[in-house]
Amino acid sequence: MPELFSAVSVPVRHNMSDYNNWLLEIDKPIATLTLNRPEKMNALTAETLHELREIAHYLRDNRDVWVIILQSTGDHFSVGVDVNQIRQIVGQDETPYRENLRDLQDCLDTFEALPQPVIARIRGYCIGGGLLLVCACDFRVADRTAVFQLPEVQLGIAVIMGTQRLTRIAGIANTKEMVMLAEGFNADKAHAYGLLHRLVEATDLDSTVGDLAHRFSKLPPLTVSIAKQIIDQGANLSLRASQDLEIDLQAGLLQSADFKEGVSAFFEKRLPQFKGE
Repeated sequence: MPELFSAVSVPVRHNMSDYNNWLLEIDKPIATLTLNRPEKMNALTAETLHELREIAHYLRDNRDVWVIILQSTGDHFSVGVDVNQIRQIVGQDETPYRENLRDLQDCLDTFEALPQPVIARIRGYCIGGGLLLVCACDFRVADRTAVFQLPEVQLGIAVIMGTQRLTRIAGIANTKEMVMLAEGFNADKAHAYGLLHRLVEATDLDSTVGDLAHRFSKLPPLTVSIAKQIIDQGANLSLRASQDLEIDLQAGLLQSADFKEGVSAFFEKRLPQFKGE
C-alpha cells in the first residue's frame, strides 16, 4: 500500500526557477511566491509542501527580502490536498501515516515561522489544505470571488494540517462551525469569521496586496521580525513570560543601525531610511 504523502527527496536548488510547483520572484525588498499548478487548480501534493519548506529556508536567510506575498496562478488559490493522495490513506499502516503527516505539518510550521511578514493573496477556491496554508500567513487579503471550505469531515477524516491555526484566528465557536459541518462559505462570511484582514473587489485585489506589501518596505525589517516573534511566541506564554520575551528580543536590537536611524530620524523630524541592518 503506498504511503500517504510518501516522502519526497527534494534536492537543494540554487536556482529558484527550478521548482516544479512554485515560482519565486524577488524585487527587493518584496518576494512574490506563486503556487504554480493551475492545471490541477493548485492542489497540494507532498512535493508541493516539501518544496515550500525548502523555499522557506531560502527566504528566511535572505536579508534582501523584507516582506513576502503568497499567491497562486490561475483562477483559484488552491483546492487543497490532491485527491489522488487522499485516496492512499485507505489501508495505510499507522506508523508511516504518523511519520509522513508529522513531516508535512513541519512544512507548514517552517513556512509559518518565517521572520518576514507574509501576505496571502486569495481568489477563487481556497479549500482544505489551501485554507490552512493561508492561515500560516500573517495577513490574508481576498476578493469577493473567494470560496472557502474544510471538507475533510465529509471524507471521514479530521482536519490534519494544523486545525489550531484556524482556532487561534477565528475562535473555537467559528472553527467548530467550519470544521464540523464541513460546509462551504463565501468571502463575506470568511471576513465575518475574522479570517480575512481585507476583503475587496476583484479589480482591487492586486493593488490592495501591493500597497500592503509596500508599507512594509518602509519599515525596519529587523524590528518587524521581532514584533512578529513577540506576537506569535508570546501567545503561548504567560503574561510575565511574554513580557520577558519582549525585553529579551528588543535588547537584541539596541545596537542595530535601523534602531539608531529610527530614533535619529524622529528627533531630527525627517523620514527614516532603513537598510535592514
